[in-house]
Amino acid sequence: MPRFTFQLEPLLAARRRAEEALQRDVADLHRQRLDLEGRIRRRQQAIRQGKQELRGGLVGPLRMSDLRGHAGSTLRMMRDAQKVVLELAGVHRRLEAARVRLVEAVRRRRAIELLRERRHELWRTALNRAETVAMDELAVIAAARREVAP
Repeated sequence: MPRFTFQLEPLLAARRRAEEALQRDVADLHRQRLDLEGRIRRRQQAIRQGKQELRGGLVGPLRMSDLRGHAGSTLRMMRDAQKVVLELAGVHRRLEAARVRLVEAVRRRRAIELLRERRHELWRTALNRAETVAMDELAVIAAARREVAP
């Protein structure tokens, strides 16, 4: 039985590789986003914990150096958290752009796959038609032999 060969198979393979590369890019950006969100949560937790510790230390005599130190560390953590938020915004923009590119790559790959499916179906139809013609020819030959043979 003849085998179906799709002339654009190398193009389809290239489109699949491009799509997989974009999937890896999206996954990498997604990991970066999760990492940055975790860093923000840890800084927020550290700020909350520092405030609770400060509240516990407000009993009795107050030392201004402790308050100043706590305020400074809180400001540093907030500044760091703001930097991470800005990084996160950049990752979100890059992630959205990567998703758009991935959707386009999927669309382009799928177009070639649909073309392959259509051509395969045409090939199968032509093959079935050829087999039917061959079977009809054999039937005609067999009928002719029966008529000739007494």
